[in-house]
Amino acid sequence: MSWKPIYTISNKLLLTIREIGESIGEIRSFSLSNQELAKLEINARELSSYASTSIEGNPLPLTDVKRLLKTQKETIRETEREVLNYNKTLQSLYGEVRSGKFHLSVKTLEKVQGQVVEGLMDNPAHCGALRKAPVIIRNPRNIDEIVFVPPDSKDVRKLTSDLFKFIKGNIGKIDPIILAGIFHRQCVIIHPFIDGNGRTTRLLTTAILGKAGLDLFEIFSFENYYNRNITRYFKTVGLEGDYYDLAEDIDFSEWLEYFADGILDELQRVREILPEQSVASPRLEVHHRQILDYIEEHGSITQREYGSISERSLASRKLDFDKLVKLNLIEAKGTGRGTYYVKVS
Repeated sequence: MSWKPIYTISNKLLLTIREIGESIGEIRSFSLSNQELAKLEINARELSSYASTSIEGNPLPLTDVKRLLKTQKETIRETEREVLNYNKTLQSLYGEVRSGKFHLSVKTLEKVQGQVVEGLMDNPAHCGALRKAPVIIRNPRNIDEIVFVPPDSKDVRKLTSDLFKFIKGNIGKIDPIILAGIFHRQCVIIHPFIDGNGRTTRLLTTAILGKAGLDLFEIFSFENYYNRNITRYFKTVGLEGDYYDLAEDIDFSEWLEYFADGILDELQRVREILPEQSVASPRLEVHHRQILDYIEEHGSITQREYGSISERSLASRKLDFDKLVKLNLIEAKGTGRGTYYVKVS
């Protein structure tokens, strides 16, 4: 029987997903140049590389991470290598998603983990390969306390394959937020590697968001949200106990709400840092653009001329002109029947 996660789409989750769509639409409405979009992407990668490694205990502050990513150091410490590995892998995934070359598979998962831990593990067998040994999750404040026992290594490949089958089979059917959130938590629970699980999961979550259709996935860093309250993140994404005692009753509902909150929070942060010189472009319908195009070609337009190229009623045509006047895109000249409209210079 194929794997299917348990979750409820609550009103809160639906509302958050709707707000995410509205936030993306609002950001899209800004007149951002390619250069400005590139700056936002760089900012997000810096923040993601800092936050995701910080979650795992990397002590480098954001200022140092920004400096590191802008320089080419010949000699780097382990903490710096962690950040550089993350940033490099994130860049690679961005490119693969945008070019349509990203494919979700066990091989991809192993490749990403190998890039994340490159030069950081003593045993090469643990790099780029699913684990073949047991692991346990301990309380970081009390290493004698076992918090969670993940699945046996013999089951990791099947569990991972089942997860990927579910995700790939539902792209276009289930909202990208829900799909990426399900992947994120289940991958953390499976814990497929000896090390690098969190970073690998967060990287692939970003790629899945993009592949599943979430626009602007490159310009926000949901890792930043988790890093602001690491304890809450670990508690919400993880489990307590033995996987085999819990597997049949794992509910993703609370996690999905938290996951969506993180994306919305980040989009709101992006909205606040948009360049001040970029102004929101008004949302215009086809008929509004029809007026502007006519003026562009003929220099002006009258009510009668608009009526000759449009099937809209006289009342609707008047409203169309009124809206464009209020938006300061056109202005009226003349009076009465001699009124015509030109673009605002």
